[in-house]
Amino acid sequence: MSSLSEHVEHEYDEADPQAPHPVAKSTLGSSDAAAIVEKGDFEEQNRFKLPAIPLPEIPASNLDLELDMSSILGTSSNAEVAKVQKRASNVMKLSQENEKLKAELKSMTDRLEAAERRREELARRQQAPQTLRTPSFRPQTLRHLLSPSLYRSMEARAYGQGEPLDPPSPRKRVLISLTPGSDEGPWNHSFRFEHKLGRRLKVVALIDPAIERATAVLQKKCDSFVVSAYQDTRVFKTLEDFVKSMSPKDRPKAVIVGSPPMYRGSLLPGRDIEMQIIKYFPGVAMFIEKPIATGPHHEIQDAFTIAKTISDSKTICSVGYMLRYLKAVQMMKQIIQENDLTVMATIARYACAYEAIAKPDWWDKSKSAGPVIEQGTHFCDLSRYFGGEVDISTVSAHSLEWDENAGHLSKISIDESKVAPENRIPRVTAATWKYDSGAVGSFTHIVALQDTNYSCELEVFADGYQLKLVNPYVQPVLYVRKPGDENEQAIRFPDDDPFFSEVSNLIDIIEDIEEDPDAAQILSTYDDAVRTYELTWAIREASERSRSAKLQASAAAAKAQQAS
Repeated sequence: MSSLSEHVEHEYDEADPQAPHPVAKSTLGSSDAAAIVEKGDFEEQNRFKLPAIPLPEIPASNLDLELDMSSILGTSSNAEVAKVQKRASNVMKLSQENEKLKAELKSMTDRLEAAERRREELARRQQAPQTLRTPSFRPQTLRHLLSPSLYRSMEARAYGQGEPLDPPSPRKRVLISLTPGSDEGPWNHSFRFEHKLGRRLKVVALIDPAIERATAVLQKKCDSFVVSAYQDTRVFKTLEDFVKSMSPKDRPKAVIVGSPPMYRGSLLPGRDIEMQIIKYFPGVAMFIEKPIATGPHHEIQDAFTIAKTISDSKTICSVGYMLRYLKAVQMMKQIIQENDLTVMATIARYACAYEAIAKPDWWDKSKSAGPVIEQGTHFCDLSRYFGGEVDISTVSAHSLEWDENAGHLSKISIDESKVAPENRIPRVTAATWKYDSGAVGSFTHIVALQDTNYSCELEVFADGYQLKLVNPYVQPVLYVRKPGDENEQAIRFPDDDPFFSEVSNLIDIIEDIEEDPDAAQILSTYDDAVRTYELTWAIREASERSRSAKLQASAAAAKAQQAS
């Protein structure tokens, strides 16, 4: 049996017509003579002419001189035929793989050359004052259609050893984090920054009134493989404390705001963190978690003022509506744009698993602003992302409340009796509205499921099309029905990490390292996020008006019955 190396060599011999071939061995015996006649040999032959010898005549007959190739080659067995076919298939696969590797190598080379050009440009600019550009907002680019794992592997190959390319400045990437945020599951944002920036990440400060908690989180980071990012990090109770002790080298390039929403999105002292950042660090980029606030309704105008200040100051700001960065969502956008569709309706549903929600503030409307504003905001935002701006005056809603018969829940993990009755959250909120385009939107938030898995869906309808996004938080699936086919096509998106895409786009825009200015985009600006916040508050207020009207009607009916 031939060895594997011999087998591969034979395949490449067959596949490459330019490869050298072995010289065929002579079939002549050792006693046979092979004469080569050259021009000068004819004279010698003419000297010795032999007399002609008569030959007998061969009788004519109908001879069949055709040869059957199988009589020469023999009959190939099925096994031999299969072996030849398999060898041909292997040659084809090797050829295809070779072409793929060539394409990847070219792409990698192009990116390295682009990065080198950018490095040289940055070197020329490093003495000039830095200006931050405002990103443009264009339709989806190919980058969002790549899985994060593929994009990261391509980036690692392009920059070498998985580490992004350092800018020419000796200063590394510096960030300041306002509260460490969640370290749990997919909401662990620090992991995405660590992965994106690698050894360039330098967290200079954690700002958190809960000093002990922040210190404990910081210690865990220092005990891990990302110690280089946190070994010089200091903890401060307030932003002002950090500013007072900050040295010039500690000036941040970005500020990550993960504080509870009740402490941001306002112009009131102590809750005006965005304005404080702009004051102390003009031009420094910001990442702000969603929702932008959970304050009282009358402070929405404050949020619009903050949005205008951010825009006017040309500050790069991204708000954490990460579902916009899902590949499934971007494919929905692409289908709508490529087919020149106009959205007719959006239908969103968000059913949470309440048994696993053990934060008392979440169950208290006076602290969390209610489940639609604090939790359902993601799907209200997606609805706006597809339907456009909402005519707030058209919002209507109804709710199922805690004290109604159908609103009883059997597995609440906190003691709800400690929450004032007027502040207890609704179990169901159902809302409808009109978009400025004339389309209709609806959203239903349900506090009903137990265990841990949520059930969330968004449907978008246009002429001839139904686009349905299912399970976006865990394993997104997009179901598409289009004209000419009544069957839904299911498209799955494994290994999609919208959190990483969100963070990666922000960093790329801050560093301005892309050749294509539209390659990285911020898909949720502060102004856009304020409009989602406005919609969620309109839904809450509409449902409370509906409940109040029902209670008043019931009271009037009871009074009339007593009078009669």
